[in-house]
Amino acid sequence: MVTETPARAGRSSAGRIVPLFRPYRLQVAAVIVLIVVTSTIGIINPLLIQVVFNKALFVQGGPNLHLLYVLVGVMALVPVVNGAIGVLQTYETTRVGQAVMQDLRNRLYAHLETLPLSFFTNTKTGEIQSRLANDVGGVQTVVTTTASTILANVVTFVSSIVAMIIISWQLTIVAVITVPAFFWLTKTVGDRRRQVARSTQESLAAMSAISEETLSVSGVLLAKVFGSQARDTTRYRRENERLADLEVRQQMIGQGFYAVVQAFLSITPAAVYLISGLLLANGQPISAGTIVAFTTLQTRLYFPIGQLLQVSVELRSSLALFDRIFEYLDLKPDIVDAPDAVDLPTVGTAGRVALRDVYFRYAGVPDDALRGVSFEADPGQLVALVGPSGAGKTTISYLIPRLYDVTGGSIQIDGVDVRQVRQASLATAIGFVTQESYLFHDTILANLEYGRPGASLAEIEEAARGAYIHDRIMQFPDGYDTVVGERGYRLSGGEKQRLAIARVLLHDPRILILDEATSALDTASEREVQKALDALMGSRTTIAIAHRLSTIVNADVINVIDGGQLVESGSHRDLLREGGLYADLYNEQFEGGRVQWCCEGGEVMADGSVRKWETLPS
Repeated sequence: MVTETPARAGRSSAGRIVPLFRPYRLQVAAVIVLIVVTSTIGIINPLLIQVVFNKALFVQGGPNLHLLYVLVGVMALVPVVNGAIGVLQTYETTRVGQAVMQDLRNRLYAHLETLPLSFFTNTKTGEIQSRLANDVGGVQTVVTTTASTILANVVTFVSSIVAMIIISWQLTIVAVITVPAFFWLTKTVGDRRRQVARSTQESLAAMSAISEETLSVSGVLLAKVFGSQARDTTRYRRENERLADLEVRQQMIGQGFYAVVQAFLSITPAAVYLISGLLLANGQPISAGTIVAFTTLQTRLYFPIGQLLQVSVELRSSLALFDRIFEYLDLKPDIVDAPDAVDLPTVGTAGRVALRDVYFRYAGVPDDALRGVSFEADPGQLVALVGPSGAGKTTISYLIPRLYDVTGGSIQIDGVDVRQVRQASLATAIGFVTQESYLFHDTILANLEYGRPGASLAEIEEAARGAYIHDRIMQFPDGYDTVVGERGYRLSGGEKQRLAIARVLLHDPRILILDEATSALDTASEREVQKALDALMGSRTTIAIAHRLSTIVNADVINVIDGGQLVESGSHRDLLREGGLYADLYNEQFEGGRVQWCCEGGEVMADGSVRKWETLPS
């Protein structure tokens, strides 16, 4: 992987900013015309000042009042017209800039949604949020106003130079002789400030990450139970102190330079008076109107110079933010649709899953996580995956919906390799219920609608009844409009799981993956969730990962994974008779107890049989 230096990255970013405006070329053209008009109109009054002095005020026989009235009227009208055009120009400039900002935010968010799961497991959430919010927000001024400011000041500068040359070329030389030195100093100051700007954004990202980690419900709970509030506060304070120092450095870099520039700009009119006096002393004719008009234009000359210098520094600082934005936009998704990808048929298929000699290795890890795994899961079957922690069970569950791509072998659904299926079609065919189901900080209704946007209330209620959660929802004062809180913390573990199951029921997939869906629940909640899962499984192909073996003793097939390999496969009773790894896990987990689990209507015994309650002695 090639890493660009900041200067090289900045040049690359600068070349990519202009195309952002391409969809709005007509509006940009209109803005350019308005800027040229307003900037050019501005030189009219300084030129009229010369006429007022030389032709209307200080003339032989006294002031020419008729001409003076006309000139004063024109001078009063010019700023009014210029101001009106300036308002229109500002509106159009802001509208185009905000449209570009909207496109940039949408593009970055949509691109982040396409990145692989590995990107999010290796990147702090706060860092991602900082790039989307702080970095994009930081370039807003550049996108919305900088381009127009640069153009306006360039036009003002050029038109002022032309007018000054017309008035007096000798005085013009005095006025502009030091301009090249200013631009050289600007480049030097801009490079330094840009480096600090990048460090500032990195510090902001670090603070966002700390806030996201420690001020979430889980983070606060962890801090309280470990008594680490002071430690977390110290971390935040240190990063905040670093950020404050960087902000001060960013503001102060170049301020001394600007002070020198401003002082010089204030002194220069005095130099013009001196040169004018020398010219008069040497017999060169120069009128008072010329001197006044020239010094007025001189203000118009130096103001855009100062603006251009400052904008240049700000622009070079903002390039650091564009570097960070484009850094994310340049990330290539690992999981993309093949050119000849197809949709899974919506009818005539049942969801048969087959793993064919599957190998997989995580990036940056020397060993394979899976080695030669092969098994099948037919519609209506419950296929369980068990084994020690880290054996590769969850990895298999990630490969089936193509959250990662296999490095060897293939995974097929109804005979089609998942790499040849469009991702949207794959997502429609597969439902996922994890140990900790994610709920948005929104209403119950909104969380359920996520499974199928546009579903009717009747369909949502039917799914909730199927998940045995409708009656509980109706017990809340706001019913389906109840806000569940951050990550669903207002609900119990069982209620969250049943909501997640209802969401999957609404999604109506043909393949169901359960990753420890009941392992974190108490017995009563587990029983309710298990009833919901039984309704969810139905005729679907179900692949369940379980550490609590009592939940999968009735599975059609139990596949035992160890060290990334399939080491045993069979029914619960068959595997117990074989006395292999599954039997060891079973005996270790239940310590030889006879009654393993209470189910509806009876109890599961150690040998896998079910003892019904009606056969028990009174």
